[in-house]
Amino acid sequence: MRRIVIYPGSFDPVTNGHIDIAKRGLKLFDQVIVAILNNPKKSYMFPVEERLQMLQESMASITNVEFDVFDGLLVDYAKMKNAQAILRGMRAVSDFEYEFQLALMNRKLNRDVQTVFLMTGLRWIFTSSSIIKEAARFGGDIDDMVPPVVSRKLKQKFAQYTR
Repeated sequence: MRRIVIYPGSFDPVTNGHIDIAKRGLKLFDQVIVAILNNPKKSYMFPVEERLQMLQESMASITNVEFDVFDGLLVDYAKMKNAQAILRGMRAVSDFEYEFQLALMNRKLNRDVQTVFLMTGLRWIFTSSSIIKEAARFGGDIDDMVPPVVSRKLKQKFAQYTR
């Protein structure tokens, strides 16, 4: 049986930290499904189609990674994809409480789907999509924190602020 893990997130935008977690997930699982939660009640900088395209381009060279978009309950999506686990990255203690609550709820909803936490690499510990967007807004150098496609798109979005 193939070991499949779902790596969910908004990926608005994808960062090098996200890519690091996906690659490390492949050391534990045969396949990683990077899945964007489509939540129409939230506002995002990039539409879901553009986030999906950035993920695909950023991880094109990585084998055994699939990309998808889903809505609804994560555990239902995991079951539909025959996944045994959910992969979550944690940067700091501040992430733990929220992630722990999600993991407990998911376990309550479906005891067959496990949650696996990976600590982010030290290089990415202070990297988040929100912080990167804020730095990019004011012309900060984000090139070593995001894939080239993301850097390019963020610079295009914020060109009006950096003139």
